[in-house]
Amino acid sequence: MPPTLDPAAPKNPKQHLSRVAVLIVFALCAGALSAWFVFQEQAPPKRALQSSATPPMDAHSREYLQNLRIENIALSRAENFIHQEVTILNTTITNAGPQPVLAAQVTVEFDDEMRQIVLRETRSALGSPAVPLAPGESRTFEFSFDHVPSSWNRQQPSVTVSYLQLAPAK
Repeated sequence: MPPTLDPAAPKNPKQHLSRVAVLIVFALCAGALSAWFVFQEQAPPKRALQSSATPPMDAHSREYLQNLRIENIALSRAENFIHQEVTILNTTITNAGPQPVLAAQVTVEFDDEMRQIVLRETRSALGSPAVPLAPGESRTFEFSFDHVPSSWNRQQPSVTVSYLQLAPAK
């Protein structure tokens, strides 16, 4: 049986080599781009890098977190002095445990319609410099958010105590 000739096959072997070279370059670029995306996914979030200045909590502090309660969460909107709309969160933190809390950080997370976080911020709930929260004491605090993404679902954000520092035991 005589060999059949492919009309799409190049008649010149140099053309064939240049097509192969282009395909190899394309495959290498696609592989490099894929590797770049994989490493980007594994990079720690920028917020995590910013919060690394906070020392890790010990086991006792992590256990004590259950004694801190976030209550009476209220949202409002206001206009700031440069006529931009600002979202304001007012809430109360209560120390229901037996030890004074020297510092407490609260993480606020705003979600979109698909329950994905569109904004996460961590701030001090006890002021700067922090004023200790005595056992049984409650304190109201307020956070202002200048740039809540428009994809926010307009529902109450999640507010959790993410860090605390207890007074040394006597």
